[in-house]
Amino acid sequence: MVKTTTLRRLEVLALVAIGGFAGANLRYFVGLVTPDVAGTLLVNVLGSFALGFVLYEAIHTGALADETRAVVGTGFLSSFTTYSTFALQTVQLEPLWMLGNVVASYALGFGGVLMGRWLALRLDGSDASGVIAEWGEP
Repeated sequence: MVKTTTLRRLEVLALVAIGGFAGANLRYFVGLVTPDVAGTLLVNVLGSFALGFVLYEAIHTGALADETRAVVGTGFLSSFTTYSTFALQTVQLEPLWMLGNVVASYALGFGGVLMGRWLALRLDGSDASGVIAEWGEP
């Protein structure tokens, strides 16, 4: 029993590491193609959408394995998205651009999570038309 538990933990650790490697490399590639603030905004919005989907898919359908959620959510997306770069780039902007970047990042990030939730509910066969109205429900 202890051996099995240890092996499962090592398996998940390896999967998170693989996901982190992939996410970090894709983040680097996006930075080459879309540098600076635009690239950071892009990866953070895409990451918000993907994490919203993974979370609400787990709640509503559970079709993805726990290991898949670990490799995608904890490994890949935590390396792909970047709050620290967002914060650093934001304080280097002129005040009006700084405000615009913060507003755009949070609005589009929350919007991404809601769209991920909408997609997860659609795949579940649920009526996703009232997603925005259901703020308090998971």
